[in-house]
Amino acid sequence: MPAGGPPLKTRLLALLGVAALIAAACTRSSADPGDPATSTSSAVTLPEGYEKLEHLIFIVQENRSFDHYFGTFPGARGIPMENGKPAVCNPDPILDRCVKPWHDPTLVDDGGPHAQRASVKDVNGGRMNGFITTAVKGKPFCPEHRFDPRCDPLVGPRDQPGLMAYHDEREIPNYWAYAERYVLQDRMFAPTDSWTLPAHLFLVSAWSAHCEDPRDPMSCESDLSLYEEWQIQRRGAQEPLYAWTDITWLLNRYGVSWAYYVGPGTCVEEPCEKGWRKTGTNPIQNPLPGFTDVHETDQLDNIKEHPEYLEAAASGTLPSVSWIMPGPGYSEHPATGESLGAGQAHVTRMVNAAMQGPDWGSTAIFITWDDWGGFYDHMPPPRVDENGYGIRVPGIMISPWARPGYIDHQVLTFDAYLKLIEDRFMGGARLDPKTDGRPDSRPTVREEVDILGSLWNEFDFTQEPLPALILDPCPYPDEQLCEPKAGARMLP
Repeated sequence: MPAGGPPLKTRLLALLGVAALIAAACTRSSADPGDPATSTSSAVTLPEGYEKLEHLIFIVQENRSFDHYFGTFPGARGIPMENGKPAVCNPDPILDRCVKPWHDPTLVDDGGPHAQRASVKDVNGGRMNGFITTAVKGKPFCPEHRFDPRCDPLVGPRDQPGLMAYHDEREIPNYWAYAERYVLQDRMFAPTDSWTLPAHLFLVSAWSAHCEDPRDPMSCESDLSLYEEWQIQRRGAQEPLYAWTDITWLLNRYGVSWAYYVGPGTCVEEPCEKGWRKTGTNPIQNPLPGFTDVHETDQLDNIKEHPEYLEAAASGTLPSVSWIMPGPGYSEHPATGESLGAGQAHVTRMVNAAMQGPDWGSTAIFITWDDWGGFYDHMPPPRVDENGYGIRVPGIMISPWARPGYIDHQVLTFDAYLKLIEDRFMGGARLDPKTDGRPDSRPTVREEVDILGSLWNEFDFTQEPLPALILDPCPYPDEQLCEPKAGARMLP
C-alpha cells in the first residue's frame, strides 16, 4: 500500500469522474473533454482566449516587503504620504522618537526578525507599529547597535534603522520597469505570518504543518515554526517529512508538465556533492523533495537546475508550470552583506531567457518574495484562518497578455498562483480533501477563500500582444553590485 491512503489503483479510480465543462457566449471552462476528470470544488469559467496561456513561471526571491520596494510607486497603495513625505512612523526605543520610512540609496540591507513571533509583534493587532521594537529586542545586531561603526552602511542619515528604509527605481530599476510595463500587485500578502520554509510550503501546497507520520496525510497539524523539520532539511538530502498533498499530485494526475528549478549542485538525494551549499539552493527554499506524494508519484526528477531552465526557454520546451528559486548570494535575503543587485540580475536573466525564447507568446511570469524580511509595511494583512495571511510582499506579473501598466488592487497571496494553475490546466480541481483523491487534514481549502482575488483579471487576451522588454541584468555603473557574495556563483 502506498503511503498516505488506500491502494494507488483504488485512489486513481476514485479520481475518475465528469470533467467540468461550461459553455457560454463569452466564456468557457478550463476543462477540456480529453482531460482526466475529477470532481471540482466549484464550476470554473475562464475568459475567452485563456488557452493562449500555456506556460506559467513563478520566480520567488527572499524577504522584502511591498513598501520596502514599491512604497513610492505611482498609483500603488504604498507608504501614506503628506506633502510628499511619509505620514506614518514606528516608535524607536533607541532614538526615543517615532521614525518614518526613509529612502536608502544603497543596495545592502539588514531588515529585521521575520519568524512568526516577529510577524505578530510587527503587525501589533493591525497597528503595524512594532517593527523597530521587535528588531531591537531580536537577534539582528544593527537595530540595537546603530552607533557601532560597523553599522554605518545599514542605518539612515538620522540613525534610522534599515528596516524602515525603502528603495525606488534608482536602486531597483528593472523591477520598476517590469511594474510600469506590465502588472504590479499591490495587495500581494505572504501566505502565512511566518518565515521562508512555511512560505515555500504554501507556495506548492497551500499549507504548512507538522506530521506525526509522514506516510499519513491525516496526521498533520498546522505548524508555522517547523523547527524540527528545519533541523532535518538543513542537512541537505531530504527525506519524506510532509504527508499532506501538494500541487504536484494534481499535476501528475492531469498529465501537466512541471519543473522546479534550483541552483547548480543543489542536494536533493544522497550522495550530496561536496561543497554543494556554495552554489545550491537552500533546502528551505526547495521543500518538494520532502513531500511524501512526490516520492509516491516518482516525480523527484522534475527538480532541475537553472541551466536546464535556460536550455528549455531557448529551445521552446518549457514545461507548463515552472518554479525558479535562487541560490546563495543572489536571493536578496537581507542581513547577509549581499547586494540586492545580484538578486535583480538573476531575476532579469530568467525573465530575459523566457522573453527571448519561442514560448514567450504563450507565457506569464510571476515575480514575488517569500516573506517581508522584517522590513516595514503599513498595510495590515487580512486574517483568513489560523495560518495567515502574512505581511505584504511585492508581486509582479509579466506577459504579452498582461494589461499594460495595470496595478492590481485585489487581495492576493500564493494561493492565487495555485488557483491559476488549477483553473488553467486542471478544470478547477482543488487541493481539497473532499475531491482531490488524497485526503489530508488541512483546515482550509485556501484557493476557495472568498477574499482571494483572481489573477485572470490581470490579462487581456483580446489585445495586441505586448513586446518583450529585454533589460540589462546589471543596470549599475559598478558591475560588482550585481555579483553574488563570495562563495556563490551566478549563471553566465
